[in-house]
Amino acid sequence: MEPFRRSARGRSGDGGAYGVGSPRGASVNADLELRLWRFLAALRGRLAGSRDADQALRSALRAVAEFFEAGPACLVVLASGDDRARVRFAIPADAEWPLDLATRFLRRERPVVPRDLLLVPVERRERLWGAFVVRRESGAFDPEAHRALLPVSGTVSEILREMDAERTREVRATIDRKIMEEIRPKDLFYQILHGLRTLTGYDHSSALLMASDDDALEVAAEQIAWRKGKSLRVGLRLPVLPALRPDLLSGEARGFDRGTGAWRAWSGGGAAFAELLDYNATPGGEELREESMICAPLAARGEVLGVLKIASRHADGLGAYELGLVRRFLPQASVALQNSRRTEFLHARTIEAEKRNALANLARGVAHDVNNALGSVLPLVQQLRDDARGGPVDPAVLARDLETIETSLQACRRIFGGMLAFARGGARGSGDADLAKALGSAMALVEDGLARRGIARTVALPDRLPAIRARQTDLEQVFFNLFANARDAMPCGGTLDVRAAMLGGSVEVVVRDDGGGIPEADLPRVGEPFFTTKPQGTGLGLSICRSLLWEMGGEMKIRSRVGEGTEVRVLLPAAAAPETAKS
Repeated sequence: MEPFRRSARGRSGDGGAYGVGSPRGASVNADLELRLWRFLAALRGRLAGSRDADQALRSALRAVAEFFEAGPACLVVLASGDDRARVRFAIPADAEWPLDLATRFLRRERPVVPRDLLLVPVERRERLWGAFVVRRESGAFDPEAHRALLPVSGTVSEILREMDAERTREVRATIDRKIMEEIRPKDLFYQILHGLRTLTGYDHSSALLMASDDDALEVAAEQIAWRKGKSLRVGLRLPVLPALRPDLLSGEARGFDRGTGAWRAWSGGGAAFAELLDYNATPGGEELREESMICAPLAARGEVLGVLKIASRHADGLGAYELGLVRRFLPQASVALQNSRRTEFLHARTIEAEKRNALANLARGVAHDVNNALGSVLPLVQQLRDDARGGPVDPAVLARDLETIETSLQACRRIFGGMLAFARGGARGSGDADLAKALGSAMALVEDGLARRGIARTVALPDRLPAIRARQTDLEQVFFNLFANARDAMPCGGTLDVRAAMLGGSVEVVVRDDGGGIPEADLPRVGEPFFTTKPQGTGLGLSICRSLLWEMGGEMKIRSRVGEGTEVRVLLPAAAAPETAKS
């Protein structure tokens, strides 16, 4: 075995397992070779099937210490960017260790090692990752022990390599399963980023950027490894220069280091790609900037889909191993972006279809309501005209008639105003939505229908509600659909109950009716597009509610029993906490 013939970047190295006086190249005698073979076979059997790398390393460290008849033992590692090696774990835990010596060893400086110490290098992720340090308190190690170090080092490193490969397969299988489950694209994005974090251990960040039609890249998901909290960069748009399009279309993942200030590629190509994606920080700022970066463009059929990026806080923090992992994850990332585009397209089409259907339903309702409102106005206008031509005019009667006319015209204005507001939803602006206003607007649209059916309504809202992270028209459409469903479920009267309450950083709105309820067999399907139990229904109302709530980051849960009514609970993300929240 030649464990250190190349480092992670392809640079030469001559490190190895050794102690003072170790005869490099000497053969192991027959007795030691037999004992060594049995020990390595037993070690493999002991660690077979292990899924926890730390647990496997602890077990291997104990076994190595026993084989070499040593006392205290530890695993030391030197992480990228660290100035000094650190003890990952030790037996016993409070033993003292020469960390300066270990640091020099892990940097391949070949220090002089005391005769009572043995250092067994451990390779991981295609680089010298750490070392087992074992100490004999009764005196120096036998020179024969030194000849077993390389086989032991190779076996431990190989076991780790197999465990990491199995972990990679598990993560990829998990993501493949999520793709088959058709989870929403953003959740799939973060599954991929979390998988890369688990496998590569990057210490800065990872991100998925989506390509837009106007030659820009937009940060769709980002995971920050060095701090807790959400990324502030999601939604950031980066203009792509025409000169970079060939790099994006190539689909070739590349690695970069910042070097002395400017980015340089260590896997071929120029540095313009890294310069474009170096958006996180500037020197001396509050953010930590990337010092090492891997960028992988995602393209299919001559079309740029986006970019997958991982970054390290330290120069040389990422290498050939991480580059290979990113390349293996490109198919899953491409599927995620393709699913996202297809889902957004289908959502847009479904929303438009529901909007047209809702407007048609509104138009039918408006025709009926306006006819009722104007039906009482016309006789009064005719009576006023006759009175004005010479009949007796009673001021009290005139005032009452004018008040009736005004009430009817106000009803018409409210109905038409609701229709116009609903229709203007085609130009969907972004921003924070007013929940109380949305509930009021939606209720106004169904108010006359509720009155005609003899449906009472109760509304209980906190004194102050926070803004909701949603479009105002989307929020109004959600509650219009829910109120309309409740109205249709109570053709012979009943009660529509609407309540809202704060739940942590969210607002829960409960819409309850005491209509006929939904059969248990139909309940799992009520959110499916085009599934309906109404004779004249389209089956798009609840599906569009789910789509709109999905975009807001909200949830909807439905409970119903035949003969008892239906309850819909809507959980909405608050943009800011309210000043007070009294129920």
